[in-house]
Amino acid sequence: MKQLTLHQQHTLLGAKMGPFAGFEMPLSYKGVKAEHLCVREHVGVFDVSHMGEFIVSGDAALALLQHTTSNNVAALATGDAQYAYMPNNEGGVVDDLLVYRLAEKSYLLVVNASNLAKDWNWLSLQNKSFGASLENKSDAYALLAVQGPKAHKLMKRISTVDTAKQKNFSIIKTSVAADAGVFVATTGYTGAGGVELYVPTASAIQVWEALLQEGETLNIQPIGLAARDTLRLEMGYCLYGHELSDGISPIAARLSWCTDFNKSFVGDIHIKKDKAVGTTQIRIGLSMIDRGIPRQGYALIDTYGNTIGEITSGTSSPSLNLGIGMGYIDRAYAKIGTEILVRIREKNVKARISRLPFIT
Repeated sequence: MKQLTLHQQHTLLGAKMGPFAGFEMPLSYKGVKAEHLCVREHVGVFDVSHMGEFIVSGDAALALLQHTTSNNVAALATGDAQYAYMPNNEGGVVDDLLVYRLAEKSYLLVVNASNLAKDWNWLSLQNKSFGASLENKSDAYALLAVQGPKAHKLMKRISTVDTAKQKNFSIIKTSVAADAGVFVATTGYTGAGGVELYVPTASAIQVWEALLQEGETLNIQPIGLAARDTLRLEMGYCLYGHELSDGISPIAARLSWCTDFNKSFVGDIHIKKDKAVGTTQIRIGLSMIDRGIPRQGYALIDTYGNTIGEITSGTSSPSLNLGIGMGYIDRAYAKIGTEILVRIREKNVKARISRLPFIT
């Protein structure tokens, strides 16, 4: 199992470590609820250096990315970012990712750690028809997510730019904690605002320590993967392996918004058909009416006892103090406010279909 560059820093901070995507990752430090609320109310820093980074460049870079990703990469100006997914040939999803345009013919792709090898092989296979330059830079960067309402105030103390004035979903290269080679992106996975820092590995420790030191008066805390999951779930963000997979239609996942239906791309015949005809099931949010926590794999039941769907992610929301979840359900039951049942430990427990995100 691989260790993060900051592994020793995490253990010294008392992190509970555990395996994730082939890495030993910090799962929590002071507890999920405390860390979650710290991000919602103050500022937290996540070490998510397990994520993968690919550089796609050259004359064929744009054509390759237009073919292999769902969104319109041609719409990106230099310094812009977009969320997208890589469809497969059968109408499912290879992975979801961020695409950053670093220069006219250079793009940074940020992919999920659990799919890193799969994504690299998939892109390399598709690239045989294009000839772009592909570089796997995953070991070259540490990724630190600085998230929360005080994130920009903290960044102003250690960076040469005012990230509060930086455009949303953009990326710049600047100096952070005396390292001039840090990419600062106004993206994130919490819905709490902030930035993500792509830090040269050699500078990871100094940037991490600077964030914690300068953020002390802002009530900063290091945050683990467990709170990252509860934060993204409150926002209704998809997680690969849960809401997305090789066998789930991105249309069922409600990802039409990041799909350019006016271009040709891998598997587009299936995805365009799903868009036109509709899918049998659709991704929904649900909130518990009765006590209980919905968990991945729990069945969704109608009032007659029929199985009509399944939970893909669930938790007890620290912000709302109730059980929330996402899943896929037959379209007839997907209307906001519809009451359904969740099968929890052999009992059918009341819930209702909720609007996403759960918090605003």
